[in-house]
Amino acid sequence: MSQPVKVMIAGAGIAGLSVAVALRRLPYIEVELFEQATELREIGASIAISPNGLRSLEKLGVLNALDEDVAFRGPSAIPMIYRHWKTNEVIHQDYFDNVTVRRHETARFHRGHLHAALLEHVPSERIHLSKTVVSAEASHDKVTLHFVDGTSAQGDILIGADGIHSKVRKSFVPDHQLFSTGKVFLRSTFDASLVAHIRDLPLDSTHWWGPKENFFASRLGKNQYTTVGNFDIPVSTDGRVRNVQWDDEESVEVLRQRYKDWNPLVKALVDATPYTRIYPNHAGQPLSTWVLDSRVTLVGDAAHTHGGAFAAGGSLAIDDAYALFLAFRHVLGSSRAQKPKAYEVRDALALYDETRRPHTERLLKIVLHGIGAQATNTDSDEILVERVRNKPNTIWLSEHDVEKAFQRILQNRSTTEDNSVEQATISKL
Repeated sequence: MSQPVKVMIAGAGIAGLSVAVALRRLPYIEVELFEQATELREIGASIAISPNGLRSLEKLGVLNALDEDVAFRGPSAIPMIYRHWKTNEVIHQDYFDNVTVRRHETARFHRGHLHAALLEHVPSERIHLSKTVVSAEASHDKVTLHFVDGTSAQGDILIGADGIHSKVRKSFVPDHQLFSTGKVFLRSTFDASLVAHIRDLPLDSTHWWGPKENFFASRLGKNQYTTVGNFDIPVSTDGRVRNVQWDDEESVEVLRQRYKDWNPLVKALVDATPYTRIYPNHAGQPLSTWVLDSRVTLVGDAAHTHGGAFAAGGSLAIDDAYALFLAFRHVLGSSRAQKPKAYEVRDALALYDETRRPHTERLLKIVLHGIGAQATNTDSDEILVERVRNKPNTIWLSEHDVEKAFQRILQNRSTTEDNSVEQATISKL
């Protein structure tokens, strides 16, 4: 093409980079990413990518992210082991349903390492730093991003990959609101040598469940380790809920106080944790559509505000990116000589929406149903164990096949069209 299709991506985190990798597979698309950070680094701590996301990464050619060096997979091929907070007894285990190769087993990364693996597939000149989005708008033939520095950028298509507090989403769905789930995560990643002295340290990723708090620990790739505490938002001495900000530093003593009565293994892990950062948890209602304009859509946490439930955010974002690629390839073709019309772009975005939104809406309904039904400290051991063993089965989420889902949508569309033609023929008779 003499004039490629310019796709603007707001955000160069894992979601944005995944979209860039996916859409660059179409030769007529030119991507431009706009990132608010001053340098390319992924904040946060650990991230899990389940079989669905790993398979999509493989199909997108991001094989370096599947390497054993960068991605940790438990030796027992068990995605998660659940233990009792006080006794350390194993009370439940998750299993794979249809994972036959090692590289598709749930993998755990330092976020920065997965981010770096994706960056290897996106030319640096396509990423514009220090570009904080304040708003976005669209017309019949173009989209525009406005930045806090007073500049703007224009393109043919806009993908909002700017996280749960998305400014792109806010520009087109101003009434969508987030709310606090009442929970925070205290996260840390550090060199695994700091926990090497701990006796009986689990080899597999482990999740301890307590009456109200949970605690997670796991090895990561590149000899890293992570600890994560999950509990109610801290309350100040005057009884007010503290105003905590995303990625703020937190005293590790807060973590130690929370788990001081837990089993010796958890206490040893907490004592070995050198620092911690705090992440307040938010969620929001499902959007009624992801086709925000004929030229605008969302991916990742900007599209499905599920608050990171079931550690699914990274995998969902990667699947979003792959589904977006499938939709554009189907509607616009593998190659083309002219820019697509507005209706063609809308058709591609609608196909993407039909493939992904119902799937993520199912997750959001589980999340929203669970809020307000939190456990209390009066739960007996029997109730606690029952809660763990009766938690939602999420094989449909962790082993979702986005390509099969996409093909089902195409088949359903074809059947509907055939029925419409048949009804029209009968009406004429």
